[in-house]
Parts: sequence; structure tokens; C-alpha cells
Amino acid sequence: MSNLLRAFDAPANPNVPDLRTGDNVSVYVRFKEGENDRTQVYKGTVLRVRGGQNDATFTVRRIASNGIGVERTFLMRSPSVEKVTVHRHSKVRRSRLYYLRERSGKSARLKQKFS
Repeated sequence: MSNLLRAFDAPANPNVPDLRTGDNVSVYVRFKEGENDRTQVYKGTVLRVRGGQNDATFTVRRIASNGIGVERTFLMRSPSVEKVTVHRHSKVRRSRLYYLRERSGKSARLKQKFS
């Protein structure tokens, strides 16, 4: 039975590195706009990483114009995720950073982690 389930697994996306909560990342997402393929960059902080085989996801939060927070969830194995670059690792003690939703400014900053 496990061989049958493994046959339906999506191949892992080699352009998605090992992500951790609190990482500051840029996600390059490819999508179709009319007849053209376009790549859009989504920069922000990883709020959560959800495990699983085929349905593993990570959520990224960024601050849009006028200080409005926008969250977006990406599939780890999705072919539409072109690449993910990690800019910095932050020192966090939780696996879900939902408390950042209510914060802005200096209180929303995370301390940088130096290896």
C-alpha cells in the first residue's frame, strides 16, 4: 500500500531550501497573466512551516502599503514556486509566530541569529 501512495507523491521542488520559522525570505512565484508567464517576488517573514509529504506548506507575512499586513501560504512542492532565497535567520522560540499579527514597528522585529 505504501508503494501505491508513494507513486502519487509530487516530486520535491529543488529550489525550496530548508525553511524555519522566523526566516526572512523572498519567494519568486510564477503565474500566467494573459498569454505571458510572469514572475512576482513576495518578500516577508516565515510565520509557520507545516509538514507533511505532498501538502507541506509555509506561510509568509509581509507589510503592504499603508501598514497593512498580508499573509500568503505556499506549497513546498508546487512547480509555480520558482525559487526561495533566505536573507536572514531570526532567533525565535516558537513554531508559530502569530503574535506578529498584532504588532507593528519595533515590537514586530525579530533578533537576527548568527549561526
